[in-house]
Amino acid sequence: MSISKDGAEQLAIKAIVWLAGNDDLLPVFMGSTGVDEVAFREGVGVPEFQASVLDFIMMDDAWVIAFCDNEGIPYDRLMQARAALPGGAQVHWT
Repeated sequence: MSISKDGAEQLAIKAIVWLAGNDDLLPVFMGSTGVDEVAFREGVGVPEFQASVLDFIMMDDAWVIAFCDNEGIPYDRLMQARAALPGGAQVHWT
């Protein structure tokens, strides 16, 4: 099942809100990306930033599980949303 671009953006915004409310994980994201609070707020509506948040969450299965369980969504939905955002297309090298 694929997800529309609008659906992917809505899910990514939920992920951003979830990340913003996670006092343990937000500093890790900000430290690893160099994003400050202003850039974080400004990035909410930017598909490339949304994609970076999904990429970050998908780095750790525990983060995926925590977010998806919190939102009541299937675990593979993050990957589907990421594929629908900029830079998410699979690259075929052959």
